[in-house]
Formats: sequence, C-alpha cells, structure tokens
Amino acid sequence: MTSPSSLSGRLLLPGGSFVSGTLHFGTHITALEEGPINGPLILPGFVDTHLHGGGGGDAMDGAEGVRTLARLHARHGTTTLLPTTMTNPWDKVLAALRGVREVMDAGGVPGGADVPGAHLEGPFISPQRLGAQPPCTLAPTPERVAEVLALDVVSAVTLAPEVEGGLAAALTFAQAGVRVGIGHTAADADTVRACLQAVHAAGGRTAGTHLFNAMGGIQGREPGVPGALLADPHAFAEMILDGFHLHPLSFLLARAAASERILLITDAMRAAGQGDGESELGGQPVTVTGGRAALANGSLAGSVLTMDVALKNAVSVGVPLPEASRMLSLAPARSLGLEDRGELRVGKRADLVVLNDDLEVQEVYVGGERLAR
Repeated sequence: MTSPSSLSGRLLLPGGSFVSGTLHFGTHITALEEGPINGPLILPGFVDTHLHGGGGGDAMDGAEGVRTLARLHARHGTTTLLPTTMTNPWDKVLAALRGVREVMDAGGVPGGADVPGAHLEGPFISPQRLGAQPPCTLAPTPERVAEVLALDVVSAVTLAPEVEGGLAAALTFAQAGVRVGIGHTAADADTVRACLQAVHAAGGRTAGTHLFNAMGGIQGREPGVPGALLADPHAFAEMILDGFHLHPLSFLLARAAASERILLITDAMRAAGQGDGESELGGQPVTVTGGRAALANGSLAGSVLTMDVALKNAVSVGVPLPEASRMLSLAPARSLGLEDRGELRVGKRADLVVLNDDLEVQEVYVGGERLAR
C-alpha cells in the first residue's frame, strides 16, 4: 500500500490553469491545497495509447518485452500505456496479446507504467496501406474477432473499414468496449464516415490511428480518411509529433479542427532509448539515424519518440503547455474510457510527472508510487 505523500509546486489544474500549492495523495489524489509555493511543474502522467517497444523490448516479445518497454517509457513520464502489436502471423499476434494479459494478471510492471490493456494494430488492415507493417494482413472474420475478445486484453484496435468484414468487426469491437481506430486504410471519406457513425450509434469510441500516416491526405474534392476523421465531432486523432512523421503545419491544421480530440502518441519501437544503430520492427531490419527510424527501403518505421519529447515538440510549435498536456493525458485517457486518470483532480489516480522549467522529467509517480530514475 502506498503511504500518504505530498508534492509542492505549480499544479496544472483541470481547466488549464497553473496554481501554486501542494498535492496530497496515496494511490489516488486526496487533496489539492493552494499556497504561495514556487516549485517544479506538476502535470498528470502521460497516457500513450500506441507504442510497440522501447529500451530494447517489444510487445511482440511477450511479457518480458512489455515489462522492458513499460519501464523505459515510465522514465520519460508515461504512466499509462497500451503495448501495441504488429501485423504478423496470427499465432504470433495472439501470443503477443497473451503476453500483455500475463503482465496484467501479475499486477502490472514494478517500476513501470500501468498497462490497462493492449492495442491491436493489424492484421485487420489494408495491404495497400501497410506502412511499416509486414505483409501478413488477415480479414477480421467473426471467429478471429471472437478469439481476440476472449483474451480480455484489447483496449484499442486499428482496422481498415473497407476490408471484408471490417464494419461488422468494428461494431463487435465497439460493443465490447474496445476503442475502434481507423488506420492503415485505403478507404474513401464516405466509407470512413459511415463506419464512425455506426460505431458511435452503437455507443462506441473511435480514433484515427497516427493521423495522416498510412491513410493518404486531404484534397478539396477528396477529403480522404483524415478529412472524415477531423470532421467527425466524436473521433479522436492520434498524432506522432517526432519531427519526421508530420509537418508542423499538418499538426497545427488538425489542432485547429479538433484541438480537444488530438492525442499525442509515440508509436515507439524497441530502439527507443537506445540511440542510433541497427534494430528491428515486426521482424524487419530497421536503421536509426539521427533519431529517424527507417526500413531498408528508406520508409519510416515507427519512431524512437518518448512522450516527454512529444510534449516539448508541441510547445515548440506554439501549443500552450496546458493544452499540450491535455493532448498527452486527458484526451488519450478519455479516448479509452479511462475516467480515473488524466488530470489532477481529487479522487483520480496519483499518476504524476514532475518537470523543471525546461520540461525535463524530474520525478514520476504511478498510482502514488515514486519510480526510481
């Protein structure tokens, strides 16, 4: 059990204002006490809904890979994350999901981020929009969807709505409480819009998987997948703000259209935190040079981003810190239906990140437990 603790500094309160004071907490926040205290910045912990690996570990490695990535990203302020699978042979995908379930059943990751579930990215995607995914796509048949749901581990799924059985699978996932992500898709805007509306009518939650990447762009007469996602008032949008996946103006365009629905992700691979050199993603060789991860053909292969750097990048292009914090905490938590975290409010989990004025991580708390750094 976590002993009662307190932190003093500049607290980012719900509503977006900083207030000097003291935060009292055990596993959850118990009180917020204002006072004339000058200290570090105290923000809600970051929630990453989409990452494959880090620190040399990968979700496809099984339970030990999940523990490794959860510890690496926690050191960078991520207090909640969804280990994300790759499009691989079906037995390997199921084995990876069982690895995440094993970690959850064991009570989480000591010294790491909370793992409330997994993100199933593929194999229910378009072979025309693989991006860095291996060519192992499968149709989301009722049998395969049922096999996934029986594991009781998936919190988010990415699928292409135009593939055979795509819409039916989206509805089944939504009815099971799984956030439905539209991504790695060659669909037109009308197909995406129809899928989003059907999922919302069924009470489900939706998101665009790494908006603008592996889905085409926006044109005047062809709004495409990004246009359909940004125009929908309920769909969240993941974005990889690492300096490689997006032009800053594309990010600012999405922010202007859907500021409260933008959530920053890392889409990190096992090389995150490892520096430049050789690595792999989904069994494919990857080279990291100057922080850019690429397949042998030169195309982008995930990222080596961490959420603290994503926060800095958002602020550097003009997003106020409170708004940037929302993109890393409250918006992703709400996209998953996690109402117990994402903001500094009495009764919420004590998932906290302490930053200096240069936005460098000083301390991290997960469920009130201070992590060793």
